[in-house]
Amino acid sequence: MSTVRLTSELLLAAYRQGIFPMADEHGEIGWYEPIRRAIIPLDERFHVPRRLARTVRSGFFTVTYDTAFEQVITACAAPAPGRESTWISPEIIRAYSELHRLGYAHSVECWRDGQLAGGLYGVAVGGLFAGESMFHRVRDASKVALVHLVERLRRGGFVLLDSQFIVGPHLLQFGTIEISRAEYHRLLRAALQVRAVW
Repeated sequence: MSTVRLTSELLLAAYRQGIFPMADEHGEIGWYEPIRRAIIPLDERFHVPRRLARTVRSGFFTVTYDTAFEQVITACAAPAPGRESTWISPEIIRAYSELHRLGYAHSVECWRDGQLAGGLYGVAVGGLFAGESMFHRVRDASKVALVHLVERLRRGGFVLLDSQFIVGPHLLQFGTIEISRAEYHRLLRAALQVRAVW
C-alpha cells in the first residue's frame, strides 16, 4: 500500500515544478522528472495524418469533454494487450478525480453508438496541459480525442502540451518531439504565466 497520500495541493505543486507521480505494481507512488521530456507541439508542427483527419471530419465519433472523467481514467488504468500492469493505481484515480472536481483535471471522451470508445485525461495549470494517459476500445478513438484536445487547447490559449514520455510510435505521427529537462523548465515557466481557459 502506498505511504503517500496524493492531495490536490501536492499534485499541483509537483506539476508546477515539472514533476509527476506514477505508481508501481504494488501501488507505491514514485515521482518522475525525465531527463528528456516529450511534448506535442500546439503550433503548425502538430501533424494529423490524412486518414485520421478524414475520420475526425466524418463525425464517426461523438466527442465530449469532462462528461465521464472517472470512466476515462479507470479505462486508462485497465490492463490491455502488451500492458498487463498499470501505473494508475486506485490512489492515482482518487487523487485525479478530486483534481477533476476542483477544475484542474480534464477528460476528452469519444463515443460510438452511446458507448465510450476511447479518450484521454490530463491536468491543466496556467498555460500547461499535462497529458496523462489515453485509451481506446475502437480504432482511432484515442487519436481523435487527441486531435480534439489540441484544437481545444489552441482555442483556450494553452502554450505547452506535455506528453512526458514517447511510448511507442503512435505519438510520433503527430509531431511529438523530445526536449531537454532545461528546455522543458524554460517552457514550463513561461506557460505558468499564461492564463489559459479550458
